[in-house]
Amino acid sequence: MHKIKFFILIIAILLIWYLGKFFPIDTLAIETSLKRFPVFYSGIIFIALYVVITFFIWLSKDIFRFMAAVLFGAYLSTLFIYIAETINAFILFYTARYLGRGFVENTLKANRKDLDDRLAGVNFFWLFIFRSVPLIPFRFLDLGAGLTKISFKKYLAAVILGSPLRIFWVQFVLSGVGKSIFAKPDALIEYLSANKALFTLSLAYLLLVILVALKLKTRD
Repeated sequence: MHKIKFFILIIAILLIWYLGKFFPIDTLAIETSLKRFPVFYSGIIFIALYVVITFFIWLSKDIFRFMAAVLFGAYLSTLFIYIAETINAFILFYTARYLGRGFVENTLKANRKDLDDRLAGVNFFWLFIFRSVPLIPFRFLDLGAGLTKISFKKYLAAVILGSPLRIFWVQFVLSGVGKSIFAKPDALIEYLSANKALFTLSLAYLLLVILVALKLKTRD
């Protein structure tokens, strides 16, 4: 039974990834619809759309993040995406836990039980870092955590505390650049050059990402 459920999980992931490439998203229609409502209601609608559509169309996350930055600005878009990503973490974690954990547990129990124990005992600091820096997509973190025996309470704490920095940095930059990036590809560079403080903070953030990547490499 565990093998069947794991097979369903893998097939579902592959189908969602493949078929999602062929479903266009009418961003203009979504933007127009959201503008008709007060911010509170448009925010709720945006969160619902983000959770549902990005679940089935993986490549749509960037589209929604940019749309949110333009519509709501850096701060509100960060809040809305933060809520949506927390909901996503719950859904994906328990989807992987239900469909894939049994297979992984049985496989590692027979071959590498020590690996299963090490993954379960991963330091909270590393879970926090993984959520804070843009090295691993949220979706893969959520699914991967669900396949291990890490408790959801521990993972949720990392999601709640670690996600805001990563989300806010992206939303702040996107809201500053705006739609000019479509007409002028180097608009991002010009924007960062004109905002020295943001450039410095972004550089420090990039260095943090590099340090984490190097640390992970030395642990392998």
